Amino acid sequence: MRHPAFAEPVSREQLVDWYRSTRARSQRIFSIPLPECYYERPISLRNPIVFYEGHIPAFAVNTFVKRAFGKSGINAEYEVLFERGIDPDDEKAVRNKAAMWPSREAVQSYGAAANTLIERMLLETDLAQISEPAFTIIEHELMHQETLLYMMHNLPYDKKKRQSTTVTTGGQQPANSNQIKIPAGTATLGATHDQLPFGWDNEFPSQTAEVGDFAIGRYKVTNGQYLDYMNSTDASPPHFWLRRGGQWFWRGMFELVPLPLDWPVYATHDEAEAYARWLGQRLPSEAEYHRAAFGTPAGEERLHPWGDAPADKTRGNFDFAHWDPVPAGSYPAGASAWGVHDLVGNGWEWTSSHFDGFPGFQPMPLYPVYSTDFFDNQHFVMKGASPATARELVRRTFRNWFRPNYPYVYATFRCVS
Repeated sequence: MRHPAFAEPVSREQLVDWYRSTRARSQRIFSIPLPECYYERPISLRNPIVFYEGHIPAFAVNTFVKRAFGKSGINAEYEVLFERGIDPDDEKAVRNKAAMWPSREAVQSYGAAANTLIERMLLETDLAQISEPAFTIIEHELMHQETLLYMMHNLPYDKKKRQSTTVTTGGQQPANSNQIKIPAGTATLGATHDQLPFGWDNEFPSQTAEVGDFAIGRYKVTNGQYLDYMNSTDASPPHFWLRRGGQWFWRGMFELVPLPLDWPVYATHDEAEAYARWLGQRLPSEAEYHRAAFGTPAGEERLHPWGDAPADKTRGNFDFAHWDPVPAGSYPAGASAWGVHDLVGNGWEWTSSHFDGFPGFQPMPLYPVYSTDFFDNQHFVMKGASPATARELVRRTFRNWFRPNYPYVYATFRCVS
């Protein structure tokens, strides 16, 4: 039983530990809001917090217990009510905030019953049968942990329990923030099933793209650079900025911070495109990102920007190391072969590529609508990782995507010419 985040085959004990630790982290995230905020919607285009505490175990039961093994669920009503999250065009598609939701005690009781059932199946079912469905429900939860933190980030400070936090900033924009020239070459996107023991359907199959020469920013665009752009153009501030008393602040997870000029700016795709146009440049394509991140002057391609060594805390700001960004270039051990920094961590990176399947795409049987509902020319690919991206999701083929005007994502960008 193999997973790309583990160098050796995953044992049954490791799988159960991974499932338990993932569930425990979700419980810690759900403890951030004050109890009286349980039915609120910190992001208007999302369901209330209660939905997601029910959705994660319901997805696990529907996918692992019912779909993969054809067994009975726990609560048929909940397994419909909490079946699927949404990515709507507007608030009309969101379940009405006044609609009746179960009590928190009932939702948590359902989650506990789901945990017991799934753990028993993980311990008793043949290993050859459980790998794909188990990895599916665990990675699904890891992804939701990040999107949950987007919601928690948008919750007012007086409605959440403050956690320990450390703000890291040098206060200045990074030196030598010039662009790096990348020569023409090939980039491999996606993978074959032989190469990638587990992945989501949009990560397959493998394809090779010819990429012309280009120059790309050594670092992500910083708050300081974006502030210069705003002062020159009267552009609106990003969602994560707030102005008080004539001073700009960063909306941190648990406190306002005087705007750190050396942090990467979190921006929408629309804002990133406008900034790039102002410079007479553009956003990189998905293939250009791959060339800058995984290509080498010798012509080989790496598993990660830094090489083939596993992702760890020295390589970038990911895996919940920080609640917020850190100064651009803080992880030199994570730089690519070309010397491009922070390609993984400190914020997802927007590309100019619309999210779509690679030629030969096939939906995954266990979750056939995971990608296909978003092949609509209205979502853009993001690559890399953010501070809230789990280590197990850090792989070359992983693809994230969002609408170009969605302001709550931990999304950064860099320009190419």
